[in-house]
Amino acid sequence: MVPVRIKTLIVTAAPSPSIIVLQPEEEAQHDKSRIVPIWIGSTEAAQMGVALERARFTRPMTHDLFLDALTNLDARIDHVVISDMKGPTFFAKLVVRQGPRLVSLDSRPSDALSLAVRQEAPIYMEEHVLERASFPYLFRKAPDEEEELEEFRTFLEELAPEDFEG
Repeated sequence: MVPVRIKTLIVTAAPSPSIIVLQPEEEAQHDKSRIVPIWIGSTEAAQMGVALERARFTRPMTHDLFLDALTNLDARIDHVVISDMKGPTFFAKLVVRQGPRLVSLDSRPSDALSLAVRQEAPIYMEEHVLERASFPYLFRKAPDEEEELEEFRTFLEELAPEDFEG
């Protein structure tokens, strides 16, 4: 299993799917990495957004209710595993710890990830899933501030009043 983290959440309006983007932990600090996009519905994206933003409401949402029930049963989310994929569909296991006992529950990835974020539980992906579902991703380096300022100064020096005539 490979530790992964949520790189970003891309929220779109229905009927377009939203996307949770996962990235292997060990690759997060490099200029070149792999990402795994998981398409989800707009409702699931809203719940993930609530979890990522650590938003709280006066009444419990469904995920909060589930976590409250776990807490009252002396259990908690131990970890999540993105365990398989068939076509565009991903499968996840939500692993709950109750004392020394681990219970693995079949789950939609969006629900498992939303719960993991809320309890700061680790997220893993099976290696074969990462190999099949990942895409290479190159990160652009942040521009050099001095170089950017020099380019702007050059632009200003070459600017003439006639450049503004329409």
